[in-house]
Amino acid sequence: MTILVTGGAGYIGSHTVRALVELGRDVVVLDTLELGIRSRLGSTPLVEGDIRDERLVEKTVRKYGVTDVIHFAAYKAVGESMEQPLRYWSNNVAGTISLVHSLLANGVERLVFSSSAAVYGNPEHVPVTEEAPLRPESVYAETKSTMESFLTSCDAIGLRSVSLRYFNAAGASDDAVIGEDWSHSQNLVPRVMKAMLGASGPLQVFGNDYPTQDGTCIRDYIHVVDLADAHIKALDYLATGGKSIACNVGTGMGTSVLEIIDMAEQVSGRKVPYEFAPRRAGDPTTVFADPTLVRAILGWKATRDLRDIVGSAWEWHSHSYKPA
Repeated sequence: MTILVTGGAGYIGSHTVRALVELGRDVVVLDTLELGIRSRLGSTPLVEGDIRDERLVEKTVRKYGVTDVIHFAAYKAVGESMEQPLRYWSNNVAGTISLVHSLLANGVERLVFSSSAAVYGNPEHVPVTEEAPLRPESVYAETKSTMESFLTSCDAIGLRSVSLRYFNAAGASDDAVIGEDWSHSQNLVPRVMKAMLGASGPLQVFGNDYPTQDGTCIRDYIHVVDLADAHIKALDYLATGGKSIACNVGTGMGTSVLEIIDMAEQVSGRKVPYEFAPRRAGDPTTVFADPTLVRAILGWKATRDLRDIVGSAWEWHSHSYKPA
């Protein structure tokens, strides 16, 4: 039983690969290395290539005896998706169709999909449940929603899947060996680290007039190691005959931008230079998950708190950053 991890040299993918290897699972990674980093994978086999290359996927499945897939490979920058929609539809959606075609042609019928809470857009109610309407507000989010629909439709031809709608992944490995490269990310935690280490100007905090306790947006932050564990539990659920499902993966708690900054200052002993900027269009005020379903179906829950998240990020960034 070998697990194919597409996009496994990326941030979340590499943490998941590491968790699988530590459990003794056989793993092979398929990644273009356009955004992934080879060194994150250690000795795990890597096939360098594209999910749209059906012959390569089929060859990989046969060579390694692939039985299960975790599918991370996708572009994920919201702003870029609005400027380059063809790139996102071609890679994310057409790529997933090609991948599934190759898998089913070779008897692979279980897939865990890296989806996103972005499919909900600006939800009317929090915490967000899986019954909330899907209202994607970017091309990126639309591709994720479309990929979910496509995978659900493939139930009829034998593919069972779990779509994990995760919220805000952050943090780094416990040994500070792998983390989130800020050159490829616009996420808040690496941006906080970048400002704190003097690798950028002051952090831009977009809006301080939201109806929250401190005026800044609230999000659900989940440790990347916890998130990796959710993918493994989803694999095991499918392996025991579980039906296709979509689940939120989050802590069920919200944290504001200023609370992230405060925690970063606590764990590092440094100040985070920041300045307020106008709100960004489309940014919801408060978004956090209702994780009831993922707990009930997959037996998963977050085990790490905000201090663990920000502390591990600080350990990784402070050791990996080399000032010019």
